[in-house]
Amino acid sequence: MSVQVLASQAQRPDSVADVKRPSANFAPGIWGDHFLSYATTEVDTKLEQHVRELKEEVKRMLMDSLKNPSQQLDLVDDIQRLGVSYHFENEIEEILKQIHHNYSYGSEDDLYTTALCFRLLRQQGYNVSCDMFNKYMEGNDKKFKASLLSDVSGLLSLYEAAHLRIHEEDILEEALAFTTTHLESIKHSLNPPLSKQVAHSLTQPLRKGITRVEAKYYLSVYHERDSHNETLLIFAKLDFNLLQQVHQKELCEITQWWKDLDVRNIAVYKR
Repeated sequence: MSVQVLASQAQRPDSVADVKRPSANFAPGIWGDHFLSYATTEVDTKLEQHVRELKEEVKRMLMDSLKNPSQQLDLVDDIQRLGVSYHFENEIEEILKQIHHNYSYGSEDDLYTTALCFRLLRQQGYNVSCDMFNKYMEGNDKKFKASLLSDVSGLLSLYEAAHLRIHEEDILEEALAFTTTHLESIKHSLNPPLSKQVAHSLTQPLRKGITRVEAKYYLSVYHERDSHNETLLIFAKLDFNLLQQVHQKELCEITQWWKDLDVRNIAVYKR
């Protein structure tokens, strides 16, 4: 068979040369030379140093052995939402590992803490059962207690946790329907910061968000909280700005590389 193929090719010596190849006609990029304006942008070394110092402070807070599990969960959640968790991956893993092994989900836990713990552990890949929410249900039809309706923070926490449900987790299916219905009905009657957060979560649950986009949004919400950690807030803002400078520099380099290639004007190679 190989002899036949060779013979066939030998009979058509110009077959390759006769192939008509379409000319490349690349449209110009929609951004043009915009990113080349960042050519003179330099990453601020003083800013980098300040960020490193704040990072160490946040790390000390995170690993503070005096913190109870619920405080650690809140801090881990804020760090992740603010988009700086990539600095503390090992520390967060160790904290959640200890909580998973040692934390008991007793009747003293409120809905907010239970749901937050469930979400953070499941996000991290731990096999946690949704049965921990059974204590918040009542009646033969297993509906969530009406008394939970006044706990807006708990409902919001449960709503976010319910988005990590897997197949046949009926409790979380019920939780999603229960929290969505009631959060929708009260979102306009809440105080401004909480109302804004509830409305945003109903439109864009954490599970379906993009980390950097959500971090930018959460920065605007976090500073309005009376309980916010000032060191963490400053660190998150500066880290966001520093990372933005790095991305701008990278975009400039990529744009210059593409411009130097001059792909649009390269003649199509013909054999």
